[in-house]
Amino acid sequence: MPGAGAVTDIKDVDVIAPNFKRRLSGVTSTIIQLVPFQAKLGTRIATLGPGLPDDAGLPKIGFSALLGLWRAPKGRRHRVWHARRNNEMGFGLLLRGVLRMPLKLVFTSAAQREHSAYTRFLIRRMDAVIATSDRSASFLKVPFRVIRHGVDLDAFHPPRGEDDTIAASGLPGRRLVGCFGRIRHQKGTDLFVRAMIELLPHHPDWTAIVCGRATASHAAFADGLKAEIAAAGLSDRILFLGEVPDVKVWYRRLTLYVAPSRNEGFGLTPLEAMASQTAVVASDAGAYAEMITPGKTGAVVPAGDYEALREAIRPYLADPDMTERHAAAGLAEVRENFALENEAKAVNAVYAGLL
Repeated sequence: MPGAGAVTDIKDVDVIAPNFKRRLSGVTSTIIQLVPFQAKLGTRIATLGPGLPDDAGLPKIGFSALLGLWRAPKGRRHRVWHARRNNEMGFGLLLRGVLRMPLKLVFTSAAQREHSAYTRFLIRRMDAVIATSDRSASFLKVPFRVIRHGVDLDAFHPPRGEDDTIAASGLPGRRLVGCFGRIRHQKGTDLFVRAMIELLPHHPDWTAIVCGRATASHAAFADGLKAEIAAAGLSDRILFLGEVPDVKVWYRRLTLYVAPSRNEGFGLTPLEAMASQTAVVASDAGAYAEMITPGKTGAVVPAGDYEALREAIRPYLADPDMTERHAAAGLAEVRENFALENEAKAVNAVYAGLL
């Protein structure tokens, strides 16, 4: 198969991973991270669609290559079409059911809610269904396999040098607590800021950071949070860094990561923090509760419960030794159960069963 990032001949492709969304999303990020690992493990896979960066090392095909789908690859009776959205499932059904192309259809479901009638209609016509968590699996009415997302342990790793310290950041204090992601109500950024306004005056060694951007529709929300911080006199200790060039180094600079989301599909940021040897306090949105062992690798609270979130954060700020113990235990947990390579192997096994 041609090198990652190259345009691939459809004759050399057994699996197609479509991405029918232009804007970056969690699903797109999954494809960007997972497909190169799958290819490295020997699966002849290629991506299709807009919104995938040219520098991500992804094997690709163009839409014109779909004309080659009427003929299966040498030695195969089918190809696999791996959808992660409704429009991708629908397009796969069109290719197989109307155009009679020899395809097996796979769907990965991360939804934490009851599916619409249309989505259920599509899912029932898939040849295999993957759930990303026990919670998402609970909403499926068809046979499925749970394969949890993993994290790239080469990209996300514990601190290794001076650049991975708070000193290198130029920020005040001795320890950092952070919240990363889009700045919006859904992500619970306001809950994190409110907790920091209450807690930081009692813990002068700590500085709080928020990494991520606020889109135009959420700019007023972000401005309101900054105004609350200024009114509390904490603008030098609760900082909005915007979109940083490399968020991975900021995970390594943290002592504590907070994931206060009110709603998530799966949610990778706690795993990225744990792989960076950073303790985690998270809501139970998405699959967060399936990643964290309370009292050992972090803490989990009900989504949207501000008082519970604040009280879960409090002991970590007060007891850095406990925070470091939980960080070390979290790193061991990720290495054992949430390596991206394990996810790639499990998904490849689903393909092999169909091919």
